[in-house]
Amino acid sequence: MKAIVLILLAILARATSIVDAQDTAPPAVDLYSGQKEPEVTPEPLAPNVPELSQLDEAFKQKSLGKEADQHRVHIEWRQLKNRVVNDPSVRAAKAAALAARTDLEKRNRLRNYYNVYYDRMSALASSAEMKLALEALKTTYFTSIDQPRVRPSPPPAGSSPTPTPTPERKHHKKHGR
Repeated sequence: MKAIVLILLAILARATSIVDAQDTAPPAVDLYSGQKEPEVTPEPLAPNVPELSQLDEAFKQKSLGKEADQHRVHIEWRQLKNRVVNDPSVRAAKAAALAARTDLEKRNRLRNYYNVYYDRMSALASSAEMKLALEALKTTYFTSIDQPRVRPSPPPAGSSPTPTPTPERKHHKKHGR
C-alpha cells in the first residue's frame, strides 16, 4: 500500500512540474524589438498562371487538316439539320412547297422553304465557318431549283437579238454485214 501511495505522489509531483514549466506570454510581446522588421512580400496564389486571353487562345479550336475540318462542319450541319427539321415554320414551308400545283409555283415555294430552312439553321449555327457553309449549301439548292433553259433570258442591252447558230450534225449510214 505504501508503494501505491508513493507512486501516486510521484505522478502528482510530475504533473505539477509540467504545468508550471511553460507560462503564457503577455498579450503585447514585441518579438522584433531592436531589429528591423522583415518585409512582407505577397506570394502569388498559384505560380505561372496564364492571363485570361492566353487561356482563350488555348481553348480555341485548331485546324487538324482539311478533311477533319470538313468532317467537323458536316457533323455540326447534321446536328443543326436534326434540330431544325421539326421547327413549325420549316415544316409549314415544306408542306406548302409539296402542295404546289404547277412547276413554277413549286419552284417559288421551294425557294421560300430553303430561305426559311437555312435562315433558321444559320441562326442556330455557332461559328462563322458553319454560317459560310450553310450559305454555300443554300446557293447550291437555289441553283438546282433554277431552270435557266426553260425560257431564254432577254439579251443584254446593246447586243443584237440574233440567234446563235447550232452546229450541223452529220449523218452517217452504218454499213451492216
